[in-house]
Amino acid sequence: MAQSASRPTVAIAGATGFVGTAVRAALQDDYDLIGLTRSPVRAQQNATASAHEEWRHCDLFDPYAVREGLVGADYAIYLVHSMLPSARLTQGQVADLDLLQADNFARAAEAEGVEQILYLGALVPEDAPTLPFPLRRRLEVERALASTSVPLTTLRAGLIVGGGGTWLRLLLNLVRRLPVMVLPSWTSAETQPIARRDVVRALKRSLGTPEAYGATYDVGGPDVMSYHEMLLRTADVLGLRRWTTTVPIESPRLSKLWVWLFGGVPWALVTPIIDSLRYQTRVQPNEMQEWLSQDTLSFEAALQESVDEHGQPLPNPRDALRDREDAVIRDQSVARSVQRMPCPPNFTARDVANEYLRWLPRLGWPMLRVRVEHGRVAHFTLWPVGRLLTLRFAADRSPKGRQLFFVTGGLLAGEGERSGRLEFRRVLDGKTVLAAVHDFSPRLPWYVYNSTQALVHLGVMWGFRQHLTDLARQQAESASVSSALRGTSSS
Repeated sequence: MAQSASRPTVAIAGATGFVGTAVRAALQDDYDLIGLTRSPVRAQQNATASAHEEWRHCDLFDPYAVREGLVGADYAIYLVHSMLPSARLTQGQVADLDLLQADNFARAAEAEGVEQILYLGALVPEDAPTLPFPLRRRLEVERALASTSVPLTTLRAGLIVGGGGTWLRLLLNLVRRLPVMVLPSWTSAETQPIARRDVVRALKRSLGTPEAYGATYDVGGPDVMSYHEMLLRTADVLGLRRWTTTVPIESPRLSKLWVWLFGGVPWALVTPIIDSLRYQTRVQPNEMQEWLSQDTLSFEAALQESVDEHGQPLPNPRDALRDREDAVIRDQSVARSVQRMPCPPNFTARDVANEYLRWLPRLGWPMLRVRVEHGRVAHFTLWPVGRLLTLRFAADRSPKGRQLFFVTGGLLAGEGERSGRLEFRRVLDGKTVLAAVHDFSPRLPWYVYNSTQALVHLGVMWGFRQHLTDLARQQAESASVSSALRGTSSS
């Protein structure tokens, strides 16, 4: 891509998704675009997309790859969610995977001098005593993206109506396949869906606008409706007659099973969708919503644009290459594990890493020994087999808030000078640590690795989490005693 001096450059993470594809189309006349994708298949497929568009293969779990991806970008748009696997084996909660990637993105944007980050988040329920897990995850991503000096602009939207959206395919499939629906009580909760076109309009209006730096805007369409009403209005658009009745039962588990059986989407996607839908989410007044409302599409109009002439949902832009992407993941044969732990008060990332190296030799397994030399190289040895793994500290890749170790050998590691990396990362204002293994290439056959070494790793991480939890509690108790003693002496 030959960048123009008169055209700003926008990098888009998640550029191949159903929102990202529309954003690219809306910006291509005014901006030079950098499409970031973790898929080498998509990077190659889109390499010659247009004169003002460049595609870069970018693993968001690798901070150095993210920095390379953002080179030359004036603005960055973040549209990433870890709903699909990025490795042959992934251990960890989606929230922790999302948090680590967002932290990498924010740090890289700051290092590359990006002027603004834009993020598409989710509406926050008005009446929830505790936020559902998927929404807490989105808010954590917001905090991570806003944790550097680069100003963040956040748009919070509810259900986005557009061709290729997962939840919309689910909705259409339910209405098409079920002439009679018995609905749980949570379907009376109100929401405010928005057309994908209008989300893109809001993103474009926010881009490069100083007044939007640091701002958070709720955005929604003109129609406020319950999920029950949404099903009936969808049936009207499809020309179908449907009968519904509501029963006074919440039953989220039953709802998930019912949606999975008839909605036609994977189980891994059903749970976060239902957990988010069960709460009332309406737009709070703001200047962006006021501007949008002058020309927003109705729910019916947006729905009609999202289906073909037979009422079938339009395909997700990612679907065509998904089989090839899955094949690449299988061929790479690497494992990823991201585990969340508490960070003891006043601990730095280096303190956590040092504590890990001090704690490892105390495991006390009869035949397993861990020897730490020079304070920063750990050798795992199993008697009488020999050395299983070696971790070597990488000082040049361990900036503030992050400590990195490379896996550099051992009987359980794949061939090569490096066969994976372990990092400890402080996030969320230093209250949380993410212990992550990336791109580990095991030497054991996969079916053996999954049932042995991978489980042992989880056991070790669980033990270290408990150790950090105990340390945090001891420090809190010590601080409480010290405070009480100071109070007694002063009186």
